[in-house]
Amino acid sequence: MSDIVKPASEKQLFGHPQGLFYLFFAELWERFSFYGMRALLTLYMVNVIFEALATRDYAAAAVYASYGSLVYASTVIGGKISDSILGMRASIFLGGILMALGHFVLAIEHNIAFFLALALIIVGNGFFKPNISTFVGTLYKDGDPRKDSGFTIFYMGINIGGFVSPLLCGWLGETYGWHYGFGLAGIGMLTGLLFFWSGIKKNVFGDGGRPPSVEVYEKKVMGIPQKHLIPILAFLSAPLIAFLLHSYKSLGAEGTAFADTNIVNLLFYLVGIVVLIYMATIMVKSTVDERKKLFMALLITFFMTIFWGFHELHGSVITLFAARNVDLTLINASQTNALNSMFIVILSIPISIMWTYMAKKKINPRTPYKFGMGLVLAGLAFYVVSLSGGSADENGMVPFSYLLWLYFIISVGELFMSPVGLSKITDLSPKRIVAFMMGVWFLSSAYAFQIVGFISKQLAIESTDSNVGGLETLDVYLDGFRLIAIYALVAGAVVLLFGPLMKRLMGNVH
Repeated sequence: MSDIVKPASEKQLFGHPQGLFYLFFAELWERFSFYGMRALLTLYMVNVIFEALATRDYAAAAVYASYGSLVYASTVIGGKISDSILGMRASIFLGGILMALGHFVLAIEHNIAFFLALALIIVGNGFFKPNISTFVGTLYKDGDPRKDSGFTIFYMGINIGGFVSPLLCGWLGETYGWHYGFGLAGIGMLTGLLFFWSGIKKNVFGDGGRPPSVEVYEKKVMGIPQKHLIPILAFLSAPLIAFLLHSYKSLGAEGTAFADTNIVNLLFYLVGIVVLIYMATIMVKSTVDERKKLFMALLITFFMTIFWGFHELHGSVITLFAARNVDLTLINASQTNALNSMFIVILSIPISIMWTYMAKKKINPRTPYKFGMGLVLAGLAFYVVSLSGGSADENGMVPFSYLLWLYFIISVGELFMSPVGLSKITDLSPKRIVAFMMGVWFLSSAYAFQIVGFISKQLAIESTDSNVGGLETLDVYLDGFRLIAIYALVAGAVVLLFGPLMKRLMGNVH
C-alpha cells in the first residue's frame, strides 16, 4: 500500500509517535461500543425481540451466529476496498459513522430497527476494524524496534474498552432500559471518531492513511466519484444484510438435509468450498517447502477457529447460563462479558515476560505446542464449570467462582494462541499470497461463529417463561459444557501428539 511508505512526522509521546495515542483512544472507544452492545445483545433478543416465542433461545442463537460471522467476514471486503480505493482515513470515518448509527438505531425497540441496526454495525465494522489496526503500522518505519511495543499498547486499549463497556452498558441496559445501554455504546463510538478526527486536525498521522491513488479515489463510476459511490453502496447494502439476519429460520423441515441451515449458514458453506478449492490450486503451483508451510498455515487457522468457536460462547450461551444459573455477586449477567478482557489485561504482560524468559533459556515452546496447550486450557475451563452442579443450591444456582475460573483459564489459553497465530500466518505464507492468507485468517473468526451458532442451538431452552432458569436449565448447560470440554481436550491432545510433525512442516519458522 502506497500510504504505508511514509511514516508520520515524529512528534513523540512516551517514546512513541504521538499518533499512536490518538489511535489508541479511537480504538478503545470503538471497542467500548462494540463489546458494550454485544454484552446486551443475546439477553435483549431473548427478553425483547423474541420474547413471545417458545423457541426464543434458538432464534437468538441463530441471529447471534449470523451477526458474528458477517461482522468478521465484512473485514475482508472492507480491507480490500480501503487498500484499492478509499485509504484508511476515509474507511475509518465511514465505518465509524455506520457503527454509531447502528448503535443508536438499536436503541429503538422495534424488530425492523433491530435487524437494520445490526446490519449497519456489520458494514461499519468491515470498514473500521481492519484499517485502525493497520494504521498503527504506518506510524513506524520498517524495522523500527518500537513497533511491537506500540502494538502492545494499542491492543491494551482494545481490552480496556472490552472490560469497561460491558460493566457500564450492562448496568445501564439492565437497570434503566436496553435503549440506554445501546445508546451509551453509540456515544462511545462517536467519542472514538472524535479522537481520530482531532488527530487528523493536529496532523499527528503525517501523510499516513490517505487514498492509495487520488485518481482512483476521484474516478467516476456511473457518473459518481468512487469516494461518494462507496459510502452510498455501503448504506444501501444494510437492508440486504438485515434481510439475511432476519432469515434466521432453517431452510428445510426437520429430518431434511437443511434442517438446521439458514441462508447465512449456506452462504458460508459455499464460501468455504470456494476458498478450499482456491487453496488447492495455489498448493499445486507451489514448491514443496511452500506447500508444507501453507498446509501448516491452514492447520493453525483451523485449530484457531475451533478455539474461537468455544471462546465466543461467552456472548451467548455463557451469558444465558450466568443469567439463569449463576449466583452472581456485584455484577449482572451482561456484565460478566467484561471478565475475559479483565483477565487479558492482567495476564498479558506476565505471560509475555514468561515467553521472553523461556526464549532466553531456549525452552520456548514452538507454535504447535502453544496451540495444543491453548486448546487443552479451553477444555479445562469448560470442564471446571461443568463440575459446578455439585455445588448448586436448592434453586439450581451455582457459585460465581466457577464462572471466574472459566474466564481465567480460557483467557490464559487465548494468550497462548491468539498473539502467536497472526504473526505465524504472515511467516508461513509466500509473499505473493500473504494478503489472501490474512483474509482467510479473518474468515476463521467468521466460521468460529458458525460453531457458536451450532452449539447455542443445541443448548437452546424451549420455554414461554421469560424467567426460566434454575433447576429447569442447569443440567442442559452443564451437560453441554462437559461435551465442549471433551471436544476441546481431544483437539488439544491431537495437536500436541502431532506437534513434532507440525514442527517439520513449519521448517525454519519458529
